[in-house]
Amino acid sequence: MTRTHGRHELGQNFLVDPTVVDTILATVAVWPDDAPLLELGAGDGALTNALAALGRPLTAVELDGRRALRLQARFGDRVEVVHGDLLEIDLGIAADLVSNVPFGITTPLLRRALAAPAWRHAVLLVQWEVARKRAGVGGTTMLTAQWWPWFEFALAGRVSAESFRPRPSVDGGLLQITRRVPALIPEQERAEYQRLVGGVFAGRGRGVVDVAGRVVGRRVAAGWAAERGIRTSMLPRDLGADAWSALHATARSISNR
Repeated sequence: MTRTHGRHELGQNFLVDPTVVDTILATVAVWPDDAPLLELGAGDGALTNALAALGRPLTAVELDGRRALRLQARFGDRVEVVHGDLLEIDLGIAADLVSNVPFGITTPLLRRALAAPAWRHAVLLVQWEVARKRAGVGGTTMLTAQWWPWFEFALAGRVSAESFRPRPSVDGGLLQITRRVPALIPEQERAEYQRLVGGVFAGRGRGVVDVAGRVVGRRVAAGWAAERGIRTSMLPRDLGADAWSALHATARSISNR
């Protein structure tokens, strides 16, 4: 069932700073222009107006029915406006993603987007700390590590809380996501890989090599650590995409012998 309450009840804060709009637009402008754009959470159209000027096919999704009607009247056939719930809308279409994400649904929306198969690029305006964590600044989180073989995450800038109305209690951050082509790990191995990462992050031990040894076996973990130069004092958050992918590959090669 589609929710009908207002966007601010989901933690949405409207973007009112034109310099932030320009920054997002500059990011989108360098993407290949053969894919349509899908804007999630159009609100009053601050981003929609800038994206429409690019001349690419644009679909704007808005939860609030009254705002959706105003957007359609404003943009006419330049923009396809969809009245819908961001947590239910089909993200499997071949369209790059742009969103001032309602803070209250950041994690579930991000999980839905990462699981969708077709889009190649995304720029998401989320809470500053969320953007930092997803980009691996100061250490990798489990969510980022579980999706790293298929996506690159980058922090594209900080957005002051003064750029929104109503003003939120925290700053925002621009998170840029690019699908890896080719992926570091085949898609059919994704569930196996994500279980491995989850097991290491949730495991106990004196460091990532010790923890990984409890998950994949000490001999496998020791060989992987030696080959990749991973110190026993390192933690799961200290590893990069290549190290996680190598652990998966090493574990699979041993188990398939």
